[in-house]
Amino acid sequence: MKAKEMTILVVGASGATGQQMVAQLLEQGQYVKAVLRSAGKLPEALKNHDRLSIIEASILDLSDAEMAEHVAGCDAVASCLGHNLTFKGIYGKPRRLVTDAARRLCNAIKATKPEKPVKYVLMNSSGCSNRDLNEPISLGQKMVIALLRLLLPPHVDNEKAAEYLRTKIGQNDAMVEWTAVRPDGLINEPQVSSYELHPSPIRSAIFEAGKVSRINVAHFMAALIINDGLWQKWKGKMPVIYSSSET
Repeated sequence: MKAKEMTILVVGASGATGQQMVAQLLEQGQYVKAVLRSAGKLPEALKNHDRLSIIEASILDLSDAEMAEHVAGCDAVASCLGHNLTFKGIYGKPRRLVTDAARRLCNAIKATKPEKPVKYVLMNSSGCSNRDLNEPISLGQKMVIALLRLLLPPHVDNEKAAEYLRTKIGQNDAMVEWTAVRPDGLINEPQVSSYELHPSPIRSAIFEAGKVSRINVAHFMAALIINDGLWQKWKGKMPVIYSSSET
């Protein structure tokens, strides 16, 4: 059965997972608006696709009006934003890239007053807890996470972004619905393989972290947007994705 045609805004589209996300959506016959700082970072096969519109910009440099213009008419927004693993990327500005983008994009969605809720899919981290579920964390892991909060601003950014969706958007917003996808450590693989989904981590994200491919994460995020049944199962939740071979 052919997937329903939708328009999806992908932010962080030039990153390794963001490129996979764009590719997955285009393969499913969707229309994609990709926000990225340089179109040159996209592979030629993606860049020239007739269902892809490229918006060359840093997401937080867009004005509120520009952001509203870009989300207007979109059925979903997929955030694959992350911090570069360089000294500047980790400790430089913007320190709240993921959180500020989530807040401003959700505000932009509300400004357009969509007829039905727009889906917001956030790529997050298995190291971030879902406080709605009271997920058990060992004392050792709590100590390490406390250090991460002090030493690694990107970890705090991921936590704040998920908390924004969980507490400020919540479960009953009339214009925005959300899911925060929590992968283990990310690796590159050429093809989609089998993976598992769990409401909460089934092992320590600090002491027993595994690996999951970026293409699998992108596949799941795209499926959430396209498959309404899957969306109903996971909306307002923070599913953890594992490679089947790692569980």
